[in-house]
Amino acid sequence: MPVALACPIALTAYERERLKKMAYGHKTEHRIRQRAQVVLLAARGHSSARIAREMGLHRDTVRTWRGRFAAHRLPALSDRKRSGRPPRFTPLQTAQVKALACQLPPESGTPLARWSAPELAREVVARHIAPTICASTVRRWLKQDAVKPWQQQSWIFITDPAFRPKAERVLDLYARTWGGLPLGVDEYVISADEKTSVQARCRCHPTLAPGQARAMRVNHTYGRGGALAYLAAYDVHRAKVFGRCEPTTGIDPFMKLVAHVMSQEPYASARRVFWVVDNGSSHRGKKAADRLTAAHPNAVLVHTPVHAFWLNQVEIFFSVVQRKVVTPNDFTDLQQVGDRLRAFEDRYNATAQPFQWKFTTSDLDDLLARLDRHTADHPEESSATPA
Repeated sequence: MPVALACPIALTAYERERLKKMAYGHKTEHRIRQRAQVVLLAARGHSSARIAREMGLHRDTVRTWRGRFAAHRLPALSDRKRSGRPPRFTPLQTAQVKALACQLPPESGTPLARWSAPELAREVVARHIAPTICASTVRRWLKQDAVKPWQQQSWIFITDPAFRPKAERVLDLYARTWGGLPLGVDEYVISADEKTSVQARCRCHPTLAPGQARAMRVNHTYGRGGALAYLAAYDVHRAKVFGRCEPTTGIDPFMKLVAHVMSQEPYASARRVFWVVDNGSSHRGKKAADRLTAAHPNAVLVHTPVHAFWLNQVEIFFSVVQRKVVTPNDFTDLQQVGDRLRAFEDRYNATAQPFQWKFTTSDLDDLLARLDRHTADHPEESSATPA
């Protein structure tokens, strides 16, 4: 039988440059490198048999890639699309699994708080959606639509009818304005609140200091040494903290904090001192405002809206205290807790800078507009009982 002639290969300058990069590039896949080398040798006039001997390939393999390149040029060196294994699951089954993941487990009588991928796989089999399925398949399907039923996010409706004007007053104070007028140099803004139940946990074994390749080690077992309340007043624009440790919270401890601040300069002789507080029982409502004004005529109590404690800047300071002072909780008694809190106040006040508060009234309007759109799109949620 006559031997089939090898396909002649003639390269353009561009093809030769591309093939050289493919044949000798360090990051080129091995199979692509081999195919490019076959074509380059064929372009030099080498026979298929010689190329096969030099490269350690079968002659049919060389012929295949010579022929493909001659017919379709550079794109022919890539793998052709393959049909692969037939799919085990239908699009309907995939949609049913995703729909199941978007339902709360109690709605179907399943005694779970939320779905996990293994629990969903088990439920799919129990409902005869599919005879068998693994958790990794479920997780891959849900990832396509960014569905994560094992995660949760809390939310709450705005219940204060005067939310915007109250929030606007607080934000204006942070921007040093009140009633549309700028604050004077003798007017100050204080953010105040209580951090309740700061415990003294007496560890049963001493805490071990960190070492090479070893984190600090804190014994899990502890004895309870009591708890105290930490009250703090934070000057928003001067970044100064005034704190008090009390056995508990209440009206009297809060008024002691106010007296502690207002008896000092520059607040004692200030024209006005605005106290931003939340709606806790120690300083709630008009009675608290009247009580504060009666004790200190230049003090003005300003409440944040209900469920908007995040507008109170002293909460940022409390988060610093929690991270740097309280955690890990290892104290011998409440006296040590109080001493460390007071010492940290001095340390903080020595270097503190005002917080970079970036939430403005414009951001507030954007937030309320998004909530209004969400309520309009989901009216069934707006009729639910607020959290």
